[in-house]
Amino acid sequence: MIIQIIGLPGSGKTTLAKAFAERTNAIHFNADEVRADLNKDLGFTPEDRVEQARRMGALARLTDKQGYVTIVDFVCPTKETRDAFGKADYVIWMNRVSESRYTDTNKIWEEPEDISAMIGLGFTVEEEIEMLFKITGLPDWKAPTTLMLGRYQPWHEGHKALLDKARDRTDQVVIGVRDTHGTSEKDPLSFNEVAEGIQGTEQSPFIVKMPNITNIVYGRDVGYKIEQIDLGADIHAISATQKRKEMGI
Repeated sequence: MIIQIIGLPGSGKTTLAKAFAERTNAIHFNADEVRADLNKDLGFTPEDRVEQARRMGALARLTDKQGYVTIVDFVCPTKETRDAFGKADYVIWMNRVSESRYTDTNKIWEEPEDISAMIGLGFTVEEEIEMLFKITGLPDWKAPTTLMLGRYQPWHEGHKALLDKARDRTDQVVIGVRDTHGTSEKDPLSFNEVAEGIQGTEQSPFIVKMPNITNIVYGRDVGYKIEQIDLGADIHAISATQKRKEMGI
């Protein structure tokens, strides 16, 4: 997912981007930081602004392809620069200042037309963050969360029943998928195949690729509990081996 936060200098883009990235474990690209290093060959001519936007879009797409939520914040002042950046999943316009301290930027600024949300004056950063959570549907890494950990080779009705119970514990559940692909005949599915199987049956699940965890240890007063849930004999009798046979794998 790519989230692009645009607006005049001083409108609060970077403050929001940093705060939301922390709450979503996202990668954050700030234009000033990118200009200071990767794009230090670029100035602020119209041509260089377009190239800056193109490179920012390229960076975002590279990390997006790796499965990371990517947040990009920069002015992106014109339709030409926005076209050069490319398609973002969500575009947030920080419309909190009518003029910035940079007169050249003020002169070329064009109000965006294709946006997901506009944020004006009167909102706290926390309120802006909550707005982005509602818009994007992303999980909150700071919220109480229940962990389901398994191989899910494949995801089946028993896992769904357990997920329903997990949601009774907390509003947010993370499905941790052990990366066991190819380690045995019982593990023919890759992480992406497992994730696609879960996504095909669940609405907006929070799925995370995990190492092949075989042991869990903890000390005292760790702030969480490990709980076994009895789902009943019928559910426990569901066989992943049989499910794989039915799938022909």
